[in-house]
Amino acid sequence: MKVLLVEDDASIANQLAEALRGENFVVDIARNGEDGQHMGDTATYDVAVLDLGLPKVEGKAILTAWRSAGRTLPVLILTARDGWSEKVEGFKAGADDYLTKPFRTEELIMRLRALVRRAAGHAQAKIVCGPLAFDAQLGTFELDGLPLKLTGLEWRVLSSLVLRKEVVLTRADLLERVYDGDADVDSNSLEVIVARLRRKIGHHRIETVRGLGYRLTAGAA
Repeated sequence: MKVLLVEDDASIANQLAEALRGENFVVDIARNGEDGQHMGDTATYDVAVLDLGLPKVEGKAILTAWRSAGRTLPVLILTARDGWSEKVEGFKAGADDYLTKPFRTEELIMRLRALVRRAAGHAQAKIVCGPLAFDAQLGTFELDGLPLKLTGLEWRVLSSLVLRKEVVLTRADLLERVYDGDADVDSNSLEVIVARLRRKIGHHRIETVRGLGYRLTAGAA
């Protein structure tokens, strides 16, 4: 799950990014509205956290521009503006959720997971693909009813695949959702992660679609 965090308060941005990365999110930070809008226009994200009082471009203007351009990226507004009229204006601009500062990090993380899940078309928190089950609200995996132990990178790949089960994800799409933008990535790193996952959940569960990418399937071996 990849998050665009648009927040000009360095302390809040750094603390929140650290907490999100601890929950296996990939996080890109924009320190002003101009950079945030550009990143949202040009990169792939599962969800955005957007402050309103930003330098250069206001958060509401960014959101309005994204929605006018047809961008369906789920957006959670995170702001100190707690007036009812401001919340209404935020939702009118296209926000999917609204959380005021100060906030509990745990609550924000749960809200982000719910936004990502619903955007992927899943009404229920538990997503099942054959013997594999993913609790999208808690971020946990089970295989045949037993907890599945994964590394952070394995979790990022498998969660991306299970949220879009039976759909082909390109190599580029998966890499974007696995690594931070400034990470130094080996050319075969994704293949190594997929190979490890296949050993854990069954080789046939992750199909290689030649020339396209990978697909998680519930089909039998």
